[in-house]
Amino acid sequence: MKKLLAFAFVCVFVSCSVKETPEFVGVRNIKVIESTKTFVTIKGEGLFRNPNDIGGKLKADGIKIYVNGNEMATVTSESFEVPAKEEFTIPLLVNIPTDSIFSNKNIGGLIGSLFSQKIQVKYQGKIKYEVFGFSHSYTVDETENIKIKL
Repeated sequence: MKKLLAFAFVCVFVSCSVKETPEFVGVRNIKVIESTKTFVTIKGEGLFRNPNDIGGKLKADGIKIYVNGNEMATVTSESFEVPAKEEFTIPLLVNIPTDSIFSNKNIGGLIGSLFSQKIQVKYQGKIKYEVFGFSHSYTVDETENIKIKL
């Protein structure tokens, strides 16, 4: 009986194993979703494909946000559940203090953005995937020019 139970456990474990890490496709849909006197909120979506029969968790802490070449903020997030055998996105949301956008070190890029009505937003850092004690880090280095409304 113990051998049968052990055999069943091995069969289930092997059939539900991690064949490969989820594929990081990129950061998409970067846009300004809110702008107030104190903060500008920018959202992007990290796009993944998971070919595995099991999920896992993703954590996106420590991704730095650059606006017009100047570091402005860092993404902090909760862990996200990874669905099995699916394409999925995770939100990469950041609040940038308005006073840092209008600082002296950013004034040249800001003036250019006012004329072009676009800002360059760059996400740079790592996203960590974990499942059953196994972990893998994905490098994020995505830049996009987004339209701003004046």
